Amino acid sequence: MRIDVDVERQAALDDPQFASLLAGVPLPMLLIGHDLRVTAANPAAEALFGPGLTGRHYMTQFRQPAIVAAIERALAGGQVSQTRLVLTGPGRDTIYRIHCALQGPRGVSLAFEDISEIEQASIIRRDFVANVSHELRTPLTALLGFIETLRGAARDDPAARDRFLAIMAGEAMRMNRLVADLLSLSRVESEERVRPSERIDIVAVVRSAVMTQRALAEASGVAVGLTAPEGPVSVAADADQMTQVIHNLVENAIKYGGSGGKVQVAVSEDDNNSLLRGPAVSITVQDFGEGIDPIHLPRLSERFYRADAHRSRQKGGTGLGLAIVKHIMQRHRGRLRIESRQGEGSVFTVILPR
Repeated sequence: MRIDVDVERQAALDDPQFASLLAGVPLPMLLIGHDLRVTAANPAAEALFGPGLTGRHYMTQFRQPAIVAAIERALAGGQVSQTRLVLTGPGRDTIYRIHCALQGPRGVSLAFEDISEIEQASIIRRDFVANVSHELRTPLTALLGFIETLRGAARDDPAARDRFLAIMAGEAMRMNRLVADLLSLSRVESEERVRPSERIDIVAVVRSAVMTQRALAEASGVAVGLTAPEGPVSVAADADQMTQVIHNLVENAIKYGGSGGKVQVAVSEDDNNSLLRGPAVSITVQDFGEGIDPIHLPRLSERFYRADAHRSRQKGGTGLGLAIVKHIMQRHRGRLRIESRQGEGSVFTVILPR
């Protein structure tokens, strides 16, 4: 009887239709026989775990208790189950959802579904809600506190009332800026897959955006210079969004790099940009302030990430400006590059395909 069972299992494994089906599955997939050895592995599984899987005991590859338990349950009673596997890589961890099911005489199949992006999206959503709640809670708490004070102890104190009302106005403006930036980020993300087709003069857009920052620059004691080609430079872009990009970068340079006393904006053309591998237009905003610690540079364009959170809030920042810039550049199939050295200032460059 034992011989008949083994023959039946081997015949099932030797079935060419089954082998073709296994090879055609896009997910990494293994088959573990009733002898607890790997009896088949498709090319995707060999690419993930390496060649030579067939014939090895499954415990040499999987030692995680959850995976072992799922395999044992399937072999014992045919119970279909799911578990997780986290593989640590040089760049980031990869998370797999493992589907474990009994395949009759063939044994147990393990299918590995990469859910890293789904998990990352879930983390981003949770962090986003937490960050928005935190950003709104602080000014709301301040407003509620001042309202209570004005109704009580400061009811008949004109000087205190004026001071508190000024602070309340500032907190309300801060919430208004946050809501405006959130709406702007939402609009940019909704349009991110639609590449702009209208051609604009990027030099004229940059000149106009820089001019709108003159009042802030003068109030901050910062000189803003602009270097650009004399004639028009045509690119396929959304004029309003590119105005927002330049506005955000120049405003940041004035607010956070203004200690150097000047900000330099430059527009240049490149016939063969190395990043875009073709003709491009670069817009550079350089300040000469205190610079940014290099450890912050990779995360500066994340939502709500701040190199100096206290200073950013003092200056009215929402932590969304560079995130908006990044998403606008993704829509334009361009690049955002950030360079900085402490004590030497920072350089923010946006690169557009021409």
